[in-house]
Amino acid sequence: MNTFYVYLAVIIYVLLGFYIAYKSKQGMKQGVIEYFLDNRSTGGLVSALSYSATTYSAFMMIGLAGFTYSGGVGALGFELIYLAGLSLVAFFGPRFWLVGKKYGYVTPYEMLGDRFENKWVSIFSATSACIFLIPYLSVQLMGIGYLMNGLSGGEIPFLVGVLIASLLAISWAIIAGMRSVTWTDSLQSLIMIVVSVVILFYIVYNQLGGFLAFFKSLETEHATFLSVPGPGFFNFQAFLGLTLPWFFFSISNPQVSQRLFIPNSLKAMKTMIKGFLIFGLVYTLVSVLWGFGAKILIPGLEQADLATPALLGSVHVPVILGLIAMIGITAAAISTVDSIMLTLSSLIVRDLMQSRDEYSDKKQLKIGKIVIFIIAFIGIIFASQQLDLIATLSVASSVGLMVVVPTIFGAFFWKRATAAGSLTSVILGSFTALYLQFSGIKPLGFWPGVWTLIISVISFIVISIFTEPPRKKAKEFMGYLNKELEDKNIL
Repeated sequence: MNTFYVYLAVIIYVLLGFYIAYKSKQGMKQGVIEYFLDNRSTGGLVSALSYSATTYSAFMMIGLAGFTYSGGVGALGFELIYLAGLSLVAFFGPRFWLVGKKYGYVTPYEMLGDRFENKWVSIFSATSACIFLIPYLSVQLMGIGYLMNGLSGGEIPFLVGVLIASLLAISWAIIAGMRSVTWTDSLQSLIMIVVSVVILFYIVYNQLGGFLAFFKSLETEHATFLSVPGPGFFNFQAFLGLTLPWFFFSISNPQVSQRLFIPNSLKAMKTMIKGFLIFGLVYTLVSVLWGFGAKILIPGLEQADLATPALLGSVHVPVILGLIAMIGITAAAISTVDSIMLTLSSLIVRDLMQSRDEYSDKKQLKIGKIVIFIIAFIGIIFASQQLDLIATLSVASSVGLMVVVPTIFGAFFWKRATAAGSLTSVILGSFTALYLQFSGIKPLGFWPGVWTLIISVISFIVISIFTEPPRKKAKEFMGYLNKELEDKNIL
């Protein structure tokens, strides 16, 4: 594909994105709640589109398609587990929203620190999130680097794509915080879903003879890819190890759970959840079918993550559709990058610095914007290493983020839960995740995610039993929730 057309498409996308970002800034007040949470005033449709764009990133059209290319239909089951995990949002979402509004929480870990009346709970939880989210941020940058490099036939260096994505994410996060992120996310999610569906139908009907012929070709040429474990990757241990972190993704990943604070009402939150379910199912099926399409049309790729770039840059896809698809995938990745940058910035300002009562809003915002640049620099360095499969890196990040899951459950449902239990759970779980992933050890054949969750849960329960809980705060916190949920008929 001509490099000029690639750059032209990017320029048009950038101009449109900046226009929307600046429009979103109009009438915005300068405060921490306004900047990091859009003043808790986001409507249901925008919340749904933003939640979708933040969740479904370069991982889907690059990583999941690549997973399908290399591992077969097991990739579909792997991703459907995430959709099943959305039941956690339906359960926890109203609870996050209610306590966030009452107590003024900006981050999920600020909520946990207050619930357990211990600042170290929020500090250690935020530290763990910062460690494990950087690889996930870099995954998005890698996806764009691979995409632009592949579509241009190697003329656009991988690092140039990474830098373009980084600069856009920084700009859109800085301009108007969460509001510009949600507004640009809405544009990006629409581009993502429409473009991916259009190109899928084009490929299937113009290159593969329709869906019946498509599935017949798969059955004839790649039959092993239509069963589990298929080529051998998706055995039970691998599937469990990959899907367990994915199931808890919606509450364990702070850039996603922080979105539970932004809807303007519980009704808006319900719209967000329903909209995301529809979006997620369609986007999952499309991504998997893209991977299978690449397997038929472009077999023999040495690097599975290049399946989508190779397909879009091939003779099988018209230039104009390839360019639009590139923008769609770029939009997906950038929407996740700027969300992660914004969330990490809020974690550092509110949790690590404990600035809620010590610094003015103006001071917090100034520090937060500086932090965004530092996070971007670290992400670029990490992405330049081009480590491992995109899908595997994404799940590895989610493994480490799972360490707060027991604390979240305990905060809402167990009055005996303690700060000591939470701290032990987060610290031991984080070390377990890091050690097992870097060493490559899989005790009894089970992956790091399984052991990380087991260690976190057991340590949280055992230590909580033998230590003193914050009884007054637990009673106030849970009593308020139970009353509100009962009044609103949500229990």
